[in-house]
Amino acid sequence: MPVLLPAADRLARRVAAERLLGGLPLVRLDWRYGLMLAVGLVLAAGLAEAQVATGRPSAVVTLWKWLPVLLQGFLFNIGISLAAMALGTTAGAFLGLMQVSLLPPVRMGSWVVTQFFRNAPWLVLLFYCMYMLPFEFRLGGLVVPFPDWIKAVIGLALPVMANVAEIVRGAVRSVPEGQWQAAESLALTRRQTVWLVILPQCIKRMLPPWMNLYAILTMATVLASIVGVSEMMTQAGRVLAAEQDPALLIPVYSFVLLCFFLYCYPIAKLTNALERRFNVAL
Repeated sequence: MPVLLPAADRLARRVAAERLLGGLPLVRLDWRYGLMLAVGLVLAAGLAEAQVATGRPSAVVTLWKWLPVLLQGFLFNIGISLAAMALGTTAGAFLGLMQVSLLPPVRMGSWVVTQFFRNAPWLVLLFYCMYMLPFEFRLGGLVVPFPDWIKAVIGLALPVMANVAEIVRGAVRSVPEGQWQAAESLALTRRQTVWLVILPQCIKRMLPPWMNLYAILTMATVLASIVGVSEMMTQAGRVLAAEQDPALLIPVYSFVLLCFFLYCYPIAKLTNALERRFNVAL
């Protein structure tokens, strides 16, 4: 019987997850999905190759020629995601701690801000930041430009801030009440209790959902192409416009899809590993 307990525990968690998803099975990313994407890219390249007009270079050669431009745009996506995640995490951590404040105005005000940005469409926030923030600042006689990619970082950091705030709030609330009482018995102030006792225990609870949020943010950085930021989707559109070949449509966007999968898949696997290690999975 003791041997069966771990398997029974895993089965109970899976059943709970299926109920949470409305009876649907819990889907986990697997390396086979990446293989299917790679096969799809090869098939798309073969289909494009068959449609290339006589005298024009092949789809593979054309894709290889534009590879540095596409990868440069993808690195820009990664840079935007890292900057937005850093900014959103910093602001969201403080916003989440404000939600567990003992002061009702602070607690209610932070809750309103969190719910507003958490439920606002990401693209709408991007447009607001793009058109409401100035294009340049004047400091005396000096003109400091305010580039679009910084506005995109701010626009993406706002929903990240709200989601991180909820992650922090949930992690703090999940710490047993006995930890607060033990810290109080040691004559620790509330600030000391939060920073020295509660938050160190919240790290393992916050890390998996935080990494999952970063993967979602990375995939959402393609929204910046709509507001004119030169990331990978924008560069892909410029490649197609320069080549004027409809047969390249599927290979180029399949390559974009494959790049994002190869970047986000290890993050998802690491998240699953951390969930198993910290025993916080469903």
